[in-house]
Amino acid sequence: MKKENGGFSLRCLRDFLCGVLIGAGAILPGVSGGVLAVIFDLYRPFMELLTHPKRALPKYWRLLIPLGLGWAAGFFSFAKGVSAALDVSAAATTWAFIGLIVGTLPALYREAGEQGRTRASYVSLLACAGAVFGGLFYVSRVLSVHLQPDFWSMSLSGALFGLGIVVPGLATSSVLMALDLYQPVMDGLSTLNAPLLASILPGMALTMALLARLMNWVFQKHYSVASHGILGVVAASTLVIVPTEYAGAGEAAASAVCAGIGFALAFFLGKLDRRTRSAQR
Repeated sequence: MKKENGGFSLRCLRDFLCGVLIGAGAILPGVSGGVLAVIFDLYRPFMELLTHPKRALPKYWRLLIPLGLGWAAGFFSFAKGVSAALDVSAAATTWAFIGLIVGTLPALYREAGEQGRTRASYVSLLACAGAVFGGLFYVSRVLSVHLQPDFWSMSLSGALFGLGIVVPGLATSSVLMALDLYQPVMDGLSTLNAPLLASILPGMALTMALLARLMNWVFQKHYSVASHGILGVVAASTLVIVPTEYAGAGEAAASAVCAGIGFALAFFLGKLDRRTRSAQR
């Protein structure tokens, strides 16, 4: 009984922490909440909850509560923190999440190969990596489109957040920054601005509802190809956000420390996940 209670407590802690990071990843430039969900082995349960709630709720209700609480805490509370951290040092903040992603890549690679690897799997990896790298580079470095923060642009922001959750690897915050919408969205989320939330949340929910079944079908029918495509997306989106400019040696050193902290956090979550799975056996 003690072992079962210990395993349940560890699972709740792990799911809450993962929820916090997924929520934070949804708003951090260059990071996809969907990718973090895949990395933490939460993407498929989440998609099943969206596509078949009656069947999935009895199976995943214990997961849903700590994960949902963590996601809300990460998404809303990190909005103010991310804005402040980016003002202090955009490079160090970005490197913290780069360290987190790099630390989880080995686990993601193992997960992608669970059902074997074929030539199509590697083609998918390379094709997705090339497409995402080229697309994000074009949006962030070449495209010059700027929108005003009105109802329609905020609805678009919500749809992009939904895409980032359902389609792993889509770094929606980078697109918002390119469109000059990121700072208004962060300011509104940090103050829980009611009109802004009324614009963002419906677009997010509608996008997830419309695309959930499609993504679930892709993973059921073409798991290896889809998983390796996600691996390519993760690698490419991480390369795109690597900072190239620093205020000085101090910021470069702080960036290295933040990357190490992110990597250590990924290691801790991986170890916690292994202990959780062992306790459930």
